[in-house]
Amino acid sequence: MAYLGNPQGTIAVLQKYQFRFQKKFGQNFLIDPHVLDKIIKYAQIGKEDCVIEIGPGIGTMTQYLCESAKEVVAVEIDRNLIPILKDTLSEYDNVTVINEDILKVDINRIVQEKNDGRPVKVVANLPYYITTPIIMGLFESGVPLDSVTIMVQKEVADRMQTGPGSKDYGALSLAVQYYAKPEIVANVPPNCFMPRPNVGSAVIRLIRYDKPPVEVRDERFLFALIRASFNQRRKTLVNGLGNAGILLPGTERTVLSKDMVLQGLQEMELCESIRGEALTLEQFASLSNLLLEKNGEHPDNSEKR
Repeated sequence: MAYLGNPQGTIAVLQKYQFRFQKKFGQNFLIDPHVLDKIIKYAQIGKEDCVIEIGPGIGTMTQYLCESAKEVVAVEIDRNLIPILKDTLSEYDNVTVINEDILKVDINRIVQEKNDGRPVKVVANLPYYITTPIIMGLFESGVPLDSVTIMVQKEVADRMQTGPGSKDYGALSLAVQYYAKPEIVANVPPNCFMPRPNVGSAVIRLIRYDKPPVEVRDERFLFALIRASFNQRRKTLVNGLGNAGILLPGTERTVLSKDMVLQGLQEMELCESIRGEALTLEQFASLSNLLLEKNGEHPDNSEKR
């Protein structure tokens, strides 16, 4: 079977199987071997690695992964692509194709079965509409991850690695940077895909931290604060958090109030008109810990409203 990383190979396979692209799956197949080589290079795939590929499509990048890795598990949601993958990957005995929605797959079980529970590397050309749920699902599920190297919309890649003060800075930036070190390693123009998307793409590598760069007393509370801070970007932090109805952990009915937020900001020597987009991950962690320390562990909190 010839490599698929070029327009001719891709067209031949699509015609052979009379495959039709499905918009609902956001299918855009890579047709540039230089980009494929870069992904393998920056993902640092070696002969000892077990790789999970999300959305293999017709197997273009899967072929490259099989050549480089010890084991590849490719998860594809579109059942129409399964017979094509059986064909294009027929020469490889180190690949398993799973016809399933990645958001419903027990990845921890796959890691246990295929790699004895050791950290795996994830590689993917992700559909734009589902990028965030997939990335956050990987991090939040506690899957043993070494790194995640993914092709995403350029705007989303920018959002993942940017810092305070940028228009792209938001909840996704902070969540990704809590779990991993993000680095954009390649920009990819629309003409590298079939069909051509309307926007540019980028390859971003997320190297998983052994432990987060900040210490927090309650991760769920931290992320509740972060989400509420960016739900309405124009609001001050005091109003955004004070109106969000966030329940303080360890209490039954205590809702975070504007006064509590104001006190926390004053203690951190931040002005009361500050917005969420101005705070670093470290400052969000400090605020989260401070609010819990001041208000989350009082025995009479369950009686407050």
